[in-house]
Amino acid sequence: MYILKNALISITRNKGRNLLIGIIIVVIALSSAVTLAIRNSASSLINSYENKYDVKATIGVNRENMRGGMRPEESMSDEDRDAKREEMQAVFADASNITEDEINKYGDSKYVKEYYYQVSVGVNAEDLEKASMENSENNDKMGGPENGGREKFNGMNDSDFTLTGYSTLSAMEDFINGRYKITDGKISTDMNDNSCVISEELATLNDIKLNDEIAFIDPNNEDNKITLKVAGIYDEESDTESMMGMFAASANNIITNANVVNNFTKNDEDIHKTITPTFILTDKKDVQKFEKELTSKGMSEYLTVQTNLDEVENSTKTISNVKTFATTFLIITLIIGGAILFVISMINIRERKYEIGVLRTIGMKKSHLTMQFVCELLIVSFASLLIGTGLGAMCSVPVSNHLLESEISNSETQKQNVENNFGGHGDKPMFDRISGTVEVAAFDSIDAAVDLKVLLELLGIGVALTLVSALASMISIQKFSPLTILKERS
Repeated sequence: MYILKNALISITRNKGRNLLIGIIIVVIALSSAVTLAIRNSASSLINSYENKYDVKATIGVNRENMRGGMRPEESMSDEDRDAKREEMQAVFADASNITEDEINKYGDSKYVKEYYYQVSVGVNAEDLEKASMENSENNDKMGGPENGGREKFNGMNDSDFTLTGYSTLSAMEDFINGRYKITDGKISTDMNDNSCVISEELATLNDIKLNDEIAFIDPNNEDNKITLKVAGIYDEESDTESMMGMFAASANNIITNANVVNNFTKNDEDIHKTITPTFILTDKKDVQKFEKELTSKGMSEYLTVQTNLDEVENSTKTISNVKTFATTFLIITLIIGGAILFVISMINIRERKYEIGVLRTIGMKKSHLTMQFVCELLIVSFASLLIGTGLGAMCSVPVSNHLLESEISNSETQKQNVENNFGGHGDKPMFDRISGTVEVAAFDSIDAAVDLKVLLELLGIGVALTLVSALASMISIQKFSPLTILKERS
């Protein structure tokens, strides 16, 4: 108890010196509170981004293995080289022709939390003219849709339109990223519904309205038909104002669900359809494990797993830089502040050299004397720390909220845009069905940026600074000889 009492007396007796130490610690605590709050806010934003952007894995060509397999040997003849190329092309065609059964097998993994796919097939249509530059300029001469596309239909093996089916709304990335946007009607949320959405170009060219029905025909078998009801009309975002941009290839893309396409193609084994799967992984650390698992399940060596990890990491790059800057600023502040406190403590010891000599002469132990100096620093440090933390809390709230403000605004805008792209216009149930578009945060401000975690970190900083400052006292007191000190004084 007498150690604490002597420490309090010493603090009141040396007001100027302790006030200087207190001001320095207040500045350090203020800076630390703000930077720690910014770091925590940045970490919160990064975590929200990682939740918002799912790690998506797709299956693509392993170009390195493909080039190695297709590279002919120098000793081969021209005929052997051509045969080698044809062989590798056939191998690639077989390897890249992924089936739905394989997708289901690959998706049945502990590393996958959700998977979906899109399937496309070429079709023709009755009484439907395809969009093109030629018929856009000469539509009147061609006699409109009655003469347009179907005059050439008999005997055709190629297709005028692409029927694209999606297994879930989450697979409709063109609508999620805003490339496509529903301008009239709405995409059906029933993935078994015999409905479709078509482009504005196609609707205008053929005078199609909502709820009209279109009959699509298998190019290989005219008896294989399917009739779909038009549930919506979409517009495609284009960077060009030319007519070529208006009648892009996607203008002839008929969008529906995967069940429609599968039911249409099951009657024709020879029809070619393209399936593109997407796997939502549970964690970005599981990419290599997932690829290894697919290889063990029979995925071809000429295929590989491709992900959007670069996109996810780039989306957090800016806020990560802010976090790094805050961390660097905190480290520099602590180093400079600790050095200043150490120097002031050294000066303090030298000025109180005679006091130390007297206390040692009357029998005070070195350990007790050291404890007194440490107590003095602790009392001043924690009092200053409280003041600095309070000021830091006041400053960190607007700083952290400003950091969150733009991100929350962007998140709400993105959510509304995605809903509008699907024709929902605020349809919350539709939005809830779409993965990869989770809200960034459930709050619009941080009421207590300096929370318990920050307080504990500041407490640790206070203890560390006190120990650094007290280090000078500990070293000096152990070296000082009381008799030598008193002789020098006399």
